[in-house]
Amino acid sequence: MPRPPAEPERITSTANARIKRIRGLRLRKERDEAGLSFVEGIRTVAEAVQLRAPIETLIDCPELLRSPFGRDLVDAARAADIDVIEVSEEVFRTLSRRDGPQGIAAVVRQEWERLQDLRLAPGDRWVALEEAADAGNIGTIVRTCDAAGADGIILLDHTADPYDPVAMRASTGAVFTVRLVRATFEQFIEWSRAQGVTVVGTAGDATEQYRTADYGDRTVVLMGSERAGLPPEHQRECDRMVSIPMVGRVDSLNLAVATGLVLYEVLEHRRRAGRA
Repeated sequence: MPRPPAEPERITSTANARIKRIRGLRLRKERDEAGLSFVEGIRTVAEAVQLRAPIETLIDCPELLRSPFGRDLVDAARAADIDVIEVSEEVFRTLSRRDGPQGIAAVVRQEWERLQDLRLAPGDRWVALEEAADAGNIGTIVRTCDAAGADGIILLDHTADPYDPVAMRASTGAVFTVRLVRATFEQFIEWSRAQGVTVVGTAGDATEQYRTADYGDRTVVLMGSERAGLPPEHQRECDRMVSIPMVGRVDSLNLAVATGLVLYEVLEHRRRAGRA
């Protein structure tokens, strides 16, 4: 007779070494060293499972995970030979950053590409972020890239981590579909010149409006920090500088909103040219 399936590993101690390692992924230093990230919530974990993201471990808390769809995710993970650990509610709450944790989370391997290996084809569109500091904005931009059909994001210098738990939550799983690259600004400019890429920056005083610009065949939209935008020396490295008109009292837009406006304009230009 076939043996019954083994009982899943269950962890009830918040001091468990494995749990402490997972909890440590809240810190960027730990994430960078391990090459791992922590995601939670039914929707984001579902995206990871369905897109076959490189899941190291799935964490299941039966006391909190009451959704039939969520239970199906756990079963699907086990069927795919993904390591599944069961934890108590107390343990899960020490891992969660949500007010109402849903009882499911995962540890996922980070996936990065090298800038020197990146080759843009006609019609490709990317975003480059320079010194963007807000993880929520990064996650929203990742989500917007997926929605607008952009190919990926190049994160320059000290830009926030797209694998930060806040960014992962804001991306709603799009971090598993959008390509990610890390580089310095100097490396990026050298690469863009060699690739024949049109680098488009934004600034409030740019004379060309974003809706009338020529974005070229291979486009990278370069966005600066939330606080200061692109510094003048970086604006000078751009092939085009565009502005987004504002008619109210505010003098700037949220970084993710501004990025989304320009990305969708690039998409519209591609459609009009029959290249979308």
